Amino acid sequence: MPSLYATSDLHVTHRGNEPLLDRVRSDSAQDWLLVAGDVAERVEPIVESLATLRERFAKVVWVPGNHDLWTTGRDDSPLRGEERYRHLVDRCRALDVLTPEDEYPVWEHGRRPLTVAPLFLLYDYSWRTPQAEDASLEEALEQAREAGVVCTDEFFLHPDPYPTRQDWCAQRLKTTEERLAAIPEENGTVLVSHWPLHRHPTAPLYWPEFALWCGTARTADWHVRYRAEVAVFGHLHIPRTTYADGVRFEEVSLGYPREWRKRARGPVPLRKIL
Repeated sequence: MPSLYATSDLHVTHRGNEPLLDRVRSDSAQDWLLVAGDVAERVEPIVESLATLRERFAKVVWVPGNHDLWTTGRDDSPLRGEERYRHLVDRCRALDVLTPEDEYPVWEHGRRPLTVAPLFLLYDYSWRTPQAEDASLEEALEQAREAGVVCTDEFFLHPDPYPTRQDWCAQRLKTTEERLAAIPEENGTVLVSHWPLHRHPTAPLYWPEFALWCGTARTADWHVRYRAEVAVFGHLHIPRTTYADGVRFEEVSLGYPREWRKRARGPVPLRKIL
């Protein structure tokens, strides 16, 4: 019986993480792999890593994380925003790696068919602390800065051609909802995203203000509305299994060496989902 595996936040360009890519391997030539974003900050390491993983799995499904979408001076590619995302999609298609722009594949090895839906949604700053709940976005961001929290996306994740990341997020939500609504009703789903779809996984964040950059309130019921068997995500670097409304949520990130070295089990670059 084939298995469905997942990984995220491999950050292969961080010293100590690159060798761990070798541990992302399948037990069977029929196994699938979900890559929930943040492979690297530069185009070529992203593509090279996905090419390596594609050689090891029957099917690889990728969604972008915020780091994948950064435009920095260390990258040979100057592409920004939507143009950078589309370039990565094209590079993935050349590798036979599925993306949020491709037809959703169906996992046929369970009690019901499961449509595997890779989602690229971003965030819209709607996950606030109680102190920022009724504040303007500018005030909420200022409160985060005062707490010492500013996501690097503010400097490197450009929304071009959209005016803001919120606008880009809104467009992604609209098109994605249309595609999810078209999934046959007899199918369950495996929802794959970089940012969590539900806010509950952010509860253990050391800095609760960071939730601003972690998702959107508009997806709070997607795991129920779209019949999810499991929701797979990363971003938080808090790998664990949780539940909401009886649906399993799997945070599958590897994270940075300074994080996984503190864990008793050490680095876990691959998780079995089904």
